[in-house]
Amino acid sequence: MSTLVDDIGSFPLPPSVSKDAFNRAYQLARDAIISGGDISKNEFVRKNFYEVTLESFKKKIMTGLDVTNYPQQYDGIKQVSDLIHKAMEKGSFLVDEKQSILPEVHLINAEAKALSEEFRKKILLRVSIFGPLELYLKEVGTTPYEDVLKSFAETIRRFAKNAILNSKHIETKVVSIDEPSFGFLNIAAEKDLICDVLEKAFDFQGAVRQIHLHSASRLPDLLEVANIDVVSFEYAASPRNIESVSRRMLEEADKQIRVGVSRTDIDAIMAELHDQGVEKPTAEQLVEDEKTIRKRYERAKEKFGDRMTFTGPDCGLGSWPSQEAAQLLLKRTVNAVKKTS
Repeated sequence: MSTLVDDIGSFPLPPSVSKDAFNRAYQLARDAIISGGDISKNEFVRKNFYEVTLESFKKKIMTGLDVTNYPQQYDGIKQVSDLIHKAMEKGSFLVDEKQSILPEVHLINAEAKALSEEFRKKILLRVSIFGPLELYLKEVGTTPYEDVLKSFAETIRRFAKNAILNSKHIETKVVSIDEPSFGFLNIAAEKDLICDVLEKAFDFQGAVRQIHLHSASRLPDLLEVANIDVVSFEYAASPRNIESVSRRMLEEADKQIRVGVSRTDIDAIMAELHDQGVEKPTAEQLVEDEKTIRKRYERAKEKFGDRMTFTGPDCGLGSWPSQEAAQLLLKRTVNAVKKTS
């Protein structure tokens, strides 16, 4: 079985658009979509959100990714927490199903026919959403309140369900629920409750259900969550993560794995280059060479075999200095994997 190359999600904004303008346009777009409006008609929204998101998505597709995550350029936590806060004003932690939408997915779906024709293929989309545990840590803390946790889980399930597209031109291939703090900072709850919460969040059909972690220390716990299809972790910047799970464990749990094979920890990369006397690194200097990425991929593939169904960069690229540097990393990752498959 071939290993598909995807990406985790975030991507830099172009220099022509400020973060403040993008954020405001994003919020206006979301409000308009929820109320049934046409976001392409508002000039400010079109310039600062619509065109930015669409062009960024195209840049990612052009790198050769098999499955392309929408460009996550708005704060990933706030994508959901903005709406949770509105629900809380009404005395609930549960976001209404009609409001559980990702504007980027709505936009990409509207442009699906044109995208499919431009790239002469069906667009395979990856959708990333921060998970209920991560949101809970940010909004509540580590003390567990089961009803709140399960409301967060149901909210995430609604976002995931609404992001699943399936037409002639586009298909949501993967929905990834991201739990970057899991294994580092944990809610003080029994494993059974954590598994129940994730089981609920992943209770949808129509796409591969992936969970993305930064630490693999508690990954074995997640093998008990029946609704998870693929477990994912960073390997390039955190090589010890690969020791936490074996092919046999995956086979016994009937799970697949995604392993990150190219570094995206930009602050550490820039610090290393600074130590070498490189004050203003170019994109070529920031991105690992294909040989390095390929060797890492081969080691992971040798360990996990056909259980390793996805690979790509460790994490998102939102903090990278330019779209060109981020695009180069995606290109090199694709090239490195495709040369070995």
